[in-house]
Amino acid sequence: MERCNECIKCTVEQCRHHHNTKNYCTLESIQVGTHEMNPTKDQCTDCMSFAVK
Repeated sequence: MERCNECIKCTVEQCRHHHNTKNYCTLESIQVGTHEMNPTKDQCTDCMSFAVK
């Protein structure tokens, strides 16, 4: 059975690290980054650990 990390909530079902039946990540930790020079909103941040299924 796939283990989920209940400290990292995630709803991105297209990610390889998304738990199959729960809205959590299966990684022990994730890297968060940004695509903006001066991020001011949560939409400016990205999960750099994302990997397509």
